[in-house]
Amino acid sequence: MDYIPILVLVLSFVGLLSIGTPVAWSISISSVLTMLVSIPALPAFTTVSQRMGTGLDSFALLAIPFFILSGQLMNKGGIAHRLIAFAKTLVGSLPGGLALINVIGAMLMGAIAGSAMASASAMGSILGPEMEKEGYSKEFGAAVNITSATTGLIIPPSNVLIVYSLASGGVSIAALFLAGYIPGIITGLFLMMVAMFWAKKKKYKLGKRSSLKDVFKTFIDAVPSLFLLVIVIGGIVTGIFTATEASAIAVLYTLILGFAYKEISFKTLPQILLDSSSTTAVVMLLIGASMSMSWVMSFENIPQSISASLLAISDNPIIILLIINLILLFVGIFMDMTPAVLIFTPIFLPVVEGLGMDPIQFGIIMVLNLCIGLCTPPVGSVLFVGVGVAETTIQKVMKPLLPLFLAMVVALFLVTYFPQLTLWLPSVFNL
Repeated sequence: MDYIPILVLVLSFVGLLSIGTPVAWSISISSVLTMLVSIPALPAFTTVSQRMGTGLDSFALLAIPFFILSGQLMNKGGIAHRLIAFAKTLVGSLPGGLALINVIGAMLMGAIAGSAMASASAMGSILGPEMEKEGYSKEFGAAVNITSATTGLIIPPSNVLIVYSLASGGVSIAALFLAGYIPGIITGLFLMMVAMFWAKKKKYKLGKRSSLKDVFKTFIDAVPSLFLLVIVIGGIVTGIFTATEASAIAVLYTLILGFAYKEISFKTLPQILLDSSSTTAVVMLLIGASMSMSWVMSFENIPQSISASLLAISDNPIIILLIINLILLFVGIFMDMTPAVLIFTPIFLPVVEGLGMDPIQFGIIMVLNLCIGLCTPPVGSVLFVGVGVAETTIQKVMKPLLPLFLAMVVALFLVTYFPQLTLWLPSVFNL
């Protein structure tokens, strides 16, 4: 077994990251250096460049810029306010009511926008000041907002699940979307349980109980936003349109809704398009670079080497899955989600398939692992957004964040060792 390509890849990648090189450049340069182990310089540079280009040549990837744009439109279009108002009538009177509203609002926002960053920004800016006014600590509010925002990456539509479908060689996007519902809801429920316990411990005051009339009114206000779920997921599952076509429909629907709510105008639209374009550019560069690294690893037989090493440790599925989870949790701390999915799916998917695991289940496990990484320094993008919106520091947020981390880890291990939590819903629709 030749370990030289693995050492060159890992050491160069980690070294470049440690000196502050942007992730996309670190991936590309380390890919070229690894190729130089086997072939001359000119073919190495040419091959990596070609693989970056061909890696983006996928119809499924067109869904990503559309979903990013629809997420921006939702964030600016008044949808978050209506979802929060609806969540408030449901759980506002329970212990830690405002924290529970944050979790439910983030789950609904994620189920519509599919963006953890958009959810953390919207929920934090709207609920943060209100939680402070009601006596909640700023750090607790930020911790709940940061962790709950990641549920939107598990509950569909989710750009990361589309990326996983591509990296896995074509696992059904519709099946992945359906598989994300129960794990996403379980994660949200665990976060709510921790929030309630913390609120009782700190004796935060209870909110006012809503009448059925208030619940009905806020539900009616939220229906146009929630109807997007029916259109997007219903259309994909029934085969009326593909995920890419659904993403374009989502853009059109949210644009009309934003204009109808009078939250979006022709004056604000250019800035929304500009923000979406810059986000898309970053994501696509990461995808292209990651696809080239995946190809390089395949060329150097790195996935096969790592698979053999893992299986040499133990043939017990419980132990192997535990090791993979720990590796992915560690990877999530230092690497952004999109490149992590593209790089590590070809490495670990053959291993878990050899253990009899369905690739749909592994996709959800991988995303759940990396969601935890989004809440941890030094690369946790959602952590930085949540802390920034709350105007506090990472050091102060860490104490209330730890029990919420634990809740997410418990949800992760339930999904890992109980396959039906992910596979039942897709099986109902024969996917």
